Amino acid sequence: MADVFQVAAYFLNKANSDDPGDLISNLKLQKLVYYAQGFSLAIFDRALFTNTIEAWQHGPVVQELYHRFKNFGSGAIETPDEFNPVSLSADEQGLLDEVYDVYGQFSAWKLRNMTHDEPPWKDAAKTGTYISPQSMAEYFKTQLQ
Repeated sequence: MADVFQVAAYFLNKANSDDPGDLISNLKLQKLVYYAQGFSLAIFDRALFTNTIEAWQHGPVVQELYHRFKNFGSGAIETPDEFNPVSLSADEQGLLDEVYDVYGQFSAWKLRNMTHDEPPWKDAAKTGTYISPQSMAEYFKTQLQ
């Protein structure tokens, strides 16, 4: 199983290698990580990482990941040097590539607005709770068709 920081580093490295000018903000990174977790639950019936995803004002957030990169504000996060893609399985890398290809093209605010229209965040935001893996799995399975 990957950890959320490996997943984040994969996206940050991918953005820089695909288009050096296409850097990722903390807001966008949070949404990419959320989509990766959702599709992992839907496709593989298992979580990609163990961290909890919370329903914050601007969408799904992994608190530990937010705090790691909050010093970048709304600016681009620098590409980490310490990442080794071998830390992720081939299936995990394939999933992350697919998520990035589909969702990486959108701005941070477009992704934020998309998550606000989806049941996992909407339902959790009503009660100010965590977004459950079960709600994510149920919703993202509907997106596979």
